[in-house]
Amino acid sequence: MTSMTHDGSRITGGVDTHGLTHHAAVIDGIGRHVADQEFPATIRGYRDLLGWMRSHGALGAVGVEGTGAYGAELARVLTAAGVAVIDVDRPDRKTRRMKGKSDPIDAYAAATAVLSGRATGIPKSRDSVVEAVRVLRVARRSAVKARTQAMNQIRGLLVSAPAMLREQVSGLDRAALIRTLARLRPGNDLSRPLAATRASLRRLARRHQAMDEEITELDSEIGPLTRQAAPALLEMFGIGPETAGQLLASAGDNPERMHSEAAFAHLTGVAPIPASSGRTHRHRLNRGGDRAANNALHTIVLVRMRYDERTRAYVERRTSEGLNKKDNMRCLKRFVAREVYRALTTTPTKQVTQNDLAPVA
Repeated sequence: MTSMTHDGSRITGGVDTHGLTHHAAVIDGIGRHVADQEFPATIRGYRDLLGWMRSHGALGAVGVEGTGAYGAELARVLTAAGVAVIDVDRPDRKTRRMKGKSDPIDAYAAATAVLSGRATGIPKSRDSVVEAVRVLRVARRSAVKARTQAMNQIRGLLVSAPAMLREQVSGLDRAALIRTLARLRPGNDLSRPLAATRASLRRLARRHQAMDEEITELDSEIGPLTRQAAPALLEMFGIGPETAGQLLASAGDNPERMHSEAAFAHLTGVAPIPASSGRTHRHRLNRGGDRAANNALHTIVLVRMRYDERTRAYVERRTSEGLNKKDNMRCLKRFVAREVYRALTTTPTKQVTQNDLAPVA
């Protein structure tokens, strides 16, 4: 693309991000293409990209694809330089079939989305304790998955194991089973199926123990950070370190970027969707949004439905009014999302209290 004259007019940038390179583009105030160029995905490259954009005019805002992945560091650098960064979704398949796919096309599309107002999302800042919670939870989630896989493989091996070995561990609970299997002595001749099975079970049991220790260690690290980030959140009924950590990670270091609790409800997939037909007027659960955050809200609601007297009374009342279990869950998840949003956007010194449960349309 040919560059236009540099008269100091207002421009908008767009960046298509990748692992090793970022492709940048700038457009003028009426959307005309000005220039595009590729830069390495390095600190020096980010600075050169910013300087190159500013050389074409007064930089208003930059649309960046993948601010939660490849574009995370670029977004931090631009924000630190005082540039407004807008999170831009990647073009959908229909748009790409119509307009084609290339790095310059995607970079210009990102800039156009910002200029037209289609893209307005403010990216997570990823520069405080909430980001620390998020990255530690990645390791914890991996450890939990590995522990579950080990347990499933142990049970699978025991189904077909020789009867002598099965009877040795029959009736043991999980903790006792793992301790017993970890102490097995398979012997030196692994050509025998019984010895090989014992060796495999011992390794899986010791892996399970190692994952247990790792999860415990991570919990001891994540818990204080979660309380530091949002003490009010952990004071709410039914919210523990795990669900609080997920909700914090989903909201990000700067939850104020969500302009209302309704926006947070959309983020977590609990904004009710109309599902009316004819004389039936109802709403259904939203299947969109951050599913991990939605799962955290689901867990909180289940705990409250079982142990919180006020929630149980609410469910009984709404059930008598004709709501089924799914509708009750939808209403409760929406209410919890409202509470969580208030806790996340409240200063740590301010106490958050539950409001009365109210029907949510």
